Amino acid sequence: MWDQHMHSVFSGDSDAEPVYMIESAIAKGLDGICFTDHLDYDYKEEPGLFDLDITAYQKRIIRLRQLYKEKKNFPVHWGIEIGLQPHIVEKNNEVTKKYPFDLVIGSSHVVNGIDPYYPVFYEKRTEEAAYTEYFESILDNLHTDADFDVYGHIDYVVRYGPNKNKYYSYEKYADVIDDILRKLIYKGKGIELNTAGFKYGLGHPNPTEEILSRYHELGGEIITVGADAHKPEHVAYDFDKVSGILKAAGFKYYTVFENRVPSFIKL
Repeated sequence: MWDQHMHSVFSGDSDAEPVYMIESAIAKGLDGICFTDHLDYDYKEEPGLFDLDITAYQKRIIRLRQLYKEKKNFPVHWGIEIGLQPHIVEKNNEVTKKYPFDLVIGSSHVVNGIDPYYPVFYEKRTEEAAYTEYFESILDNLHTDADFDVYGHIDYVVRYGPNKNKYYSYEKYADVIDDILRKLIYKGKGIELNTAGFKYGLGHPNPTEEILSRYHELGGEIITVGADAHKPEHVAYDFDKVSGILKAAGFKYYTVFENRVPSFIKL
């Protein structure tokens, strides 16, 4: 199994040295990893927090890739998690076209100027209205020519809502979620099974098992796996559950990207 969603000191919300993330992955018996540090332009809550130093990031990860290939024959891939917003599509696409990433995760971290991480996103309206706005923002991004390979943690918003996922279900938001999944499949994009939902106490991955099943039912085939780790101890978090979740959803394979080309690995 590969962990293809992780962050290091190059992300504004992590102080983890990449070498410790790699060593954690090796100790846990992984087959490979992909770093996907944050780049979020126009992040109003904390301007510049996620302005990734791509040159330094590339230099460090490529050096470690070569070192661990020679030292332990352990593959280290280099990717990025792009914060998608419709008005910065061209700026994001300049980055993804310029650098030779293995994987580009596109994620919704900012919705109409606000990250759902912050309580202000939920003020003066119902939780259901806030969640609906989040999902509709994903559709807004999918109606652009944003360049990415897989959409990250599609129901990220439930990590931080007032009641988290207590009153949340796929069925409650099925219309908009189905529109998201159909659009992703039409555009040839994948999704991820993000195990950080377990770390956040949700009892489910992001997105939930029902959404994973629905993606497969609608014809989706591209699915990566990642723990969204920001610390070495969270690499491959609850990965013992991954194979069972994917098989129950109907998948026989999961996906590993290299040079932005997907390979399908049998479960």
